[in-house]
Amino acid sequence: MNDQIHSDGSAHEHGELGDAEYAEFMELAAQEGFDPEEVEGALGEAGHGPLPVLAVVGRPNVGKSTLVNRIIGRREAVVQDKPGVTRDRVSYEAEWAGRRFKVVDTGGWEQDVLGLDASVAAQAEYAIETADAVVFVVDSTVGATDTDEAVVKLLRRAGKPVVLCANKVDGQSGEADATALWSLGLGEPYPVSSLHGRGTGDMLDAVLEALPDAPAQKFGTALGGPRRIALIGRPNVGKSSLLNKVAGEDRVVVNELAGTTRDPVDELINLGGITWKFIDTAGIRRRVHLQEGADYYASLRTAAAVEKAEVAVVLIDSSESISVQDQRIITMAVEAGRAIVVAFNKWDTLDEERRYYLEREIETELAQIAWAPRVNVSAVTGRHMEKLVPAIETALEGWETRVPTGRLNAFLGEIVASNPHPIRGGKQPRILFGTQAGTKPPRFVLFASGFLEHGYRRFVERRLREEFGFEGTPIHISVRVREKRGRNK
Repeated sequence: MNDQIHSDGSAHEHGELGDAEYAEFMELAAQEGFDPEEVEGALGEAGHGPLPVLAVVGRPNVGKSTLVNRIIGRREAVVQDKPGVTRDRVSYEAEWAGRRFKVVDTGGWEQDVLGLDASVAAQAEYAIETADAVVFVVDSTVGATDTDEAVVKLLRRAGKPVVLCANKVDGQSGEADATALWSLGLGEPYPVSSLHGRGTGDMLDAVLEALPDAPAQKFGTALGGPRRIALIGRPNVGKSSLLNKVAGEDRVVVNELAGTTRDPVDELINLGGITWKFIDTAGIRRRVHLQEGADYYASLRTAAAVEKAEVAVVLIDSSESISVQDQRIITMAVEAGRAIVVAFNKWDTLDEERRYYLEREIETELAQIAWAPRVNVSAVTGRHMEKLVPAIETALEGWETRVPTGRLNAFLGEIVASNPHPIRGGKQPRILFGTQAGTKPPRFVLFASGFLEHGYRRFVERRLREEFGFEGTPIHISVRVREKRGRNK
């Protein structure tokens, strides 16, 4: 790895650019004809911390998933009449009035329920706990029910800002029904038709007032204390066993009932002479009649644990084929921007044939995280546990790496000269200049003369990794295209 320069945790008003570097960068942007406000906006957008989280909750069949689809502007959340439907993703990124945030869709909440319905209710409660603000959806055609009143009590206990959505108001005649929901004591009810989009703009304006701005990065040395490691993976992959093994004692009990433990377990553990905070997401096992709800709840817990962590240790059962669920969990960690280590558990149980086929699976199924450090361990015997800390430290180093703007632009100049973008439509877009707007994970903003194709962006990322390392971390690259100007350029 070359001599990277790492962030020292200090905060500049220009993100992670020092004053001199910022001035030099803005001068370069002006020379290339970029509007200063546009450049500032690009730096601010790329340099923010984790996005604020909005949970959408309510009893079954009030239109939550339809509202989520309306907020995110596409049909992704599954809309069905049955509560507890398993979804591929539990959160979606949305934007309104230039501000971005995450939306968490939940199953319907009901009080005093058993079985699958209890798991769905637990999901909603956990979503409220981990959110920055809540949209509470009520069916205005039905009015406030006893279950709605119970949700109100839950929301008051949580103490989170709440925006009350009076859904299914399709016209003027429904306005009076919405007004009646003032009785819930949550403030103004916003009359909305999530199906047709009526009133959603006013409601989202209220959501932006309730949500905090995306914070500056707060990880690592800025916070102090032990580094935070999330153990994630599908149910029964060995997360509890691994945590107990590294702790040297039984710290975690795996309960067979899904949803009995609503908080990930935080454990301070000394490993390799260093104290770490391990965030465990164990405690969920599949039972046939709880399978859908348990899987969804497990995903929600995993997402919350990843948000709290700096490094995600993804545990995969090497005795089984790499599953779609494994890949979803990895994607969740990548999209959250966490440093990643992949730990293949039960390695001691493999014969030569299984090892051969597993290596082929890794090449094809996990190609998107070929940059992540890998350790082959056994949570039962403790095999290769000593390799876990070096892998975590390597991932953290890549996660915090920062390349100075001058050096980055020299590198980009070499790329453009040796591997120019393909000509499309008689034009050849090129990268004009760029900067690294942030770390944890590394986030780059490239300014270009035209649209850069996805394949070329992947090529740039690959070359960045070859040149500067970035082992164990996702890299975010955003591109700003120079608007057409006069005949000068």
